[in-house]
Amino acid sequence: MNIRRPLSLALGLTLASASALTVTGMVQGGVTPETRIGGFAVTPFGQPVQELVSASLSGGKFRLDVPTGAPSGRAQAVLTPQNVSWPGVTDPVQISAAAFAGELKFFTYRDLNGNERHDDNEALTEATVMVGKAALFIPWVSADVMVTANKGYLASLRKGWNAVLVEVGRTVNVQPYPSGTEVVISVGR
Repeated sequence: MNIRRPLSLALGLTLASASALTVTGMVQGGVTPETRIGGFAVTPFGQPVQELVSASLSGGKFRLDVPTGAPSGRAQAVLTPQNVSWPGVTDPVQISAAAFAGELKFFTYRDLNGNERHDDNEALTEATVMVGKAALFIPWVSADVMVTANKGYLASLRKGWNAVLVEVGRTVNVQPYPSGTEVVISVGR
């Protein structure tokens, strides 16, 4: 029996929203002084196509202010049950409305020339962003939409960028990312 708990999932940001999505946190592990944390719009297959925001580290800490605009067209896809490969989502998947979707993923890189942005010759390493046992997931949708899936997955997304914490166990717990909550990124030593 599939029991769906009514979980609120919002912190939806619209293009007209006065508030911005800010992610603050710390990096654990070996990093060089020129290491940057970048938020990239990615293809539906997870390949980075557009750096939306980046920050240097100060004492291992960072702050990223995600822009409110839509990701580039290359980073958008029609949202269908077949192409939702988000954290915690397993079949069957249902989507409440037609929408385009995108995703922001975090990567670390060494800013070799100090220009404060990613260049093609700077290798990207995907970063897992955590708050306790929950992963931070940042999707963008072109319209308000609800996504439901197996194990109680319920995401009610608002037009624009959304930030949620996804914890996978016997059930999938999806909650809004509380503004000001510090995240942790672990990198290899």
